[in-house]
Order: sequence, then structure tokens, then C-alpha cells
Amino acid sequence: MRPETASKRVWAACSSPGQRALNPAVLTAVLAGCVVLVLGLSSPAGAGTQLPKLGKQDISSIMKRAEQFRDLQVTEEEELTLGAGVSERVRQRYGVVQDAEVHRYVALVGTLLVKKSSRPALPFKFIVLDTDGVNAFAAPGGFIHITRGALGLISSEAELAGVLAHEIAHVTEKHTIRAVQTGKLIQIGADESITKNPEIFGKLVDVTSDLVMTGFGRGDEMESDRVGLAMANAAGYAPGGLADFLKRLSARNKSATGKQGLFASHPEMKERLDTLDREITARKYTSTATLTDRYKAAISYTAKPVTEIATVEAGTSGLAGSAAKPTDEPKKKGFGLGSLLKPGGTEKKSAEVTGSGASRGVDTERNAKGGAVKTMVVVRVTPAELEAFRKEGNLKS
Repeated sequence: MRPETASKRVWAACSSPGQRALNPAVLTAVLAGCVVLVLGLSSPAGAGTQLPKLGKQDISSIMKRAEQFRDLQVTEEEELTLGAGVSERVRQRYGVVQDAEVHRYVALVGTLLVKKSSRPALPFKFIVLDTDGVNAFAAPGGFIHITRGALGLISSEAELAGVLAHEIAHVTEKHTIRAVQTGKLIQIGADESITKNPEIFGKLVDVTSDLVMTGFGRGDEMESDRVGLAMANAAGYAPGGLADFLKRLSARNKSATGKQGLFASHPEMKERLDTLDREITARKYTSTATLTDRYKAAISYTAKPVTEIATVEAGTSGLAGSAAKPTDEPKKKGFGLGSLLKPGGTEKKSAEVTGSGASRGVDTERNAKGGAVKTMVVVRVTPAELEAFRKEGNLKS
């Protein structure tokens, strides 16, 4: 192939707006060619090659496209739109509890925690899902979902704060966005927008919904524990609330053969509880509020045993809109709010499982039948209401 022909082809690959998702090896070669081409144009040897002239804007455009291929860029506005799309999938799957007072209570606790987070201005929304499965899901942009079953298993406001703070941390640390980026699950051109292209946005919602449902890597889960502990303690809640809940969760699932549910990608229970204890001691977290009575006054649900949870057939309960068939008889085994076993030993293995959206097998909590009403319950908490709630619980300002 003549040098000028090869150079023109490299130029076309570098500058064409139609390029989207090149094979990584091809992309590397093309980008290398772009660099050689740019350098060659400035040398005497390249002076005879008939190519379009490169200005500063052209070079900037090439570099921008290279960066876009390496990393999916998501603005906060796009994150909110993406989170709304994922939340809609979750609500369609499980339904929404139509009790405004329950939503208000959860939102009050959650909002107090958000104020102690690294993203206090993000408009978090707290949604109670209408299912007996014990679970919780954090979607990008601040959409925090917790199930009726989880509220039934929780026994104090401090425990609720521990679970919510953990989920909030997944959002503040952008674990889902990072998983999409590092996994190269979506690639777009430099001039494309993830929200303005329906095809790209639909694929991104699909990928993100799978990540939200299947869980995060072990490192992300441990980070959410650490960040969540700090958040709960800063708000005035006893930092041991999460550990208390996990112990109850472990007892609920002591006979289970699988490790599934909310914390299916988490470390083993003993390791996790030990890590939580060490963190509390090392950071000298000393808040004491548990508010068990206030929790019981607000939440009257009870958690069904795993063996009594009605489920839908495995493979029909995904978030992509497939119809789910109720199972006549409850399954006789399953696991609770989350498995506390390592997903495979190493962080790399965990990331691979998460990135592929691999099935966790039979998961009674995840496959739990959902409610019929999907409408979100909108609750607005005023600053005055939040302050009154804080003072009533003698929590930190």
C-alpha cells in the first residue's frame, strides 16, 4: 500500500464522526497512527504527502475522541437521567408500596444521611419497593430503593440508617458509573450524547440495570461500608447499626446453600463484621442513637421467612420488561438480603462477574414476586420537617 494511501486511511479513522466502538487492538493501532500522522505532518519527510492540514482544533478533536473511547464520560445531568431510567426498571419489576407515610419516614432518615455525604446537593429519592424479598438497590443519580421485606427485617432506625448509608455511598462514590467505564461496556463517539441518542441510552440503561441488580465488586462494597459508617456516625446514629442488621440477616439465612440477595458480592460475614468493628474503633466513632421505638412506630412490616416468599420463575424476573410467571409453591431454599461470601476470591474476579451481569443462580430474594402498582410515591421533605425530625431523635446537626 502506498504511504499516502495508508496515511489517508488513518486520517479517516481518526476524524470520522461515524466511528463508535472499535476493537481495542484496532483502536490502539489507529490512535498510534494518528500520533505518527500528526508528527509526520510537521516533518520535512511528510511535506510531500497530500493530506488535509491539521490545525489545533483538529488535533484537539482527535485527542478528545481518543479520550472518549477510553472512558465513557457522564455529566451529573446525564447521571440523573440514567438513574431515572434504571429506577423505572426496578419499579416495574417490584412495584412500589403506596404508603406516603412510610416513604416519608424513610426519606427523612435518608435525607439526614445525605446531608453528611460528599454529594449533599444531589436530589436523592428514596423508594420503598412492594416485595417480600429482602433487598435494596442504589441507582445512579441518587435513586435509593429498599424493599418492604428489608424494612420488616430491620429493627431500629440505626439499622435503617446503616443500610441506607451503604446504598447512598454507592451513589456518592459513583460505583455503577465506574463499573460501566472500566468495563468498557458502552463506547460512544466524542460528539455523541448518551441521553440524546435513544439507542445508546437504551443500551446504557440495560447495562446499568444489570449492574445494579447483580451487585458491585468486593472493593466497592468495602468502600461503601467505610463511607456509610462515617455518614451514619456523622448524623448521630450508632455506627454498629449495620453490623446488628447483618447478624440478623446471617441468622435468617443460616441454612441457605447459596449466598444471594442485596449483599451477594460482599465479603464473608466474619471478615466483614471484623472490618466494621476495626473501622469504628480506628475512627473513634461514638454516636449512640438507635431510635428503636421511633422505628417501630413508623414501620409495622414483618419479614417473611425465605421459604414462604412467593417468587417468579428464574429467567423471567429481569428488568428488561419480560413477563414474569408467579410460582405456585414457594421455593424451599434461598438467601437473604445478601450473601456475605466473596464472589470468587479476588477483586479482578469480582469485577469480571459484575461486569458480565452473571447470574447468581437461584435467588429467592431477588426473584421475589413484586406488587402490581408501579407508580412512584412522591414525598417532599421540607427543611423544617427535617430539623424537627432531627431534634426529636436527638441527632447531630
